[in-house]
Amino acid sequence: MPDRPRPVADVAPGTRRALALLAAGGGGPEPLAALPRAAPLDRRTDALVRIAALIALDAPPAAYARQIAAAIGEGIASEDILATLLAVVPEVGMPRVIAAAPEVMLALGLPLPEAPT
Repeated sequence: MPDRPRPVADVAPGTRRALALLAAGGGGPEPLAALPRAAPLDRRTDALVRIAALIALDAPPAAYARQIAAAIGEGIASEDILATLLAVVPEVGMPRVIAAAPEVMLALGLPLPEAPT
């Protein structure tokens, strides 16, 4: 029997069950709704993670507008949003970040730069 990989961290039983449920396909909306939210992210982190996900997904402009407005409403500074853009470059690549930058600018109410001629 092959050796099982060693866990890199202690995994709480509830977290272990939730991950197994997700890895098995979720089992429908009822089991997914019952997943534990014992240690939710704080609001600031949650908002920035959502922006990072939009960048990774190449989300539509309306998604950026909605999420960035919510982030600003939570008191997140535009500098933090820029830091999020730059933080995901190694994972998603510079082309995704470049594609997201105009959407972020528009969501922040900034004019887009003139195209070079």
